[in-house]
Amino acid sequence: MAALWRRIRTKLGMPAALPASDPASEIAAEAPPAADWMATALASYSYRADFSLASLREIDRFFDENAPGGKPIRDALLGEDLPRRLFGLGAYTGEVIRRRCGGLWTGNDADPEAPFNLALRLQQGSTIWPMQRMMKRLTNGPEDSVYFYGYVAVREARRQSALRHFWAAVEWIGRRPCVFRRRQ
Repeated sequence: MAALWRRIRTKLGMPAALPASDPASEIAAEAPPAADWMATALASYSYRADFSLASLREIDRFFDENAPGGKPIRDALLGEDLPRRLFGLGAYTGEVIRRRCGGLWTGNDADPEAPFNLALRLQQGSTIWPMQRMMKRLTNGPEDSVYFYGYVAVREARRQSALRHFWAAVEWIGRRPCVFRRRQ
């Protein structure tokens, strides 16, 4: 199915895929390796971290177990090096979404808070900020569910992509000469 969409995108003059990160940004290049690091770390603590959409429920469980009420437990995984761990969790969440929808990590290296302002520009055009979502999840708890965030981002990206493909196909068909003639 993916090969079919790639051929259709190529015929319509759309790019087949985007690279993972903006080559001009050092902070953006750190997101995919941070996601892999976080997946390995989560798996070593028996969390399912296979970059599936369902694995985002494990991120919610991770927050519930390691930071109940938004307060990291001192000897738990979020108890030390919190900014680095939140960056890794945000990178993992963003990579789960990027691997389903396509996209490009973008960031401003001059920004003093660049790791937490790192954005993921999805292939269909919208932009999300997974690192900021991790801070909200830590602060607000389950009401800012990581799984729901990922599910909605993927659903909306696919809906927008399907609409764009549909209208591009309609436009392409409209340019074709009519081959059907009415019988007399």
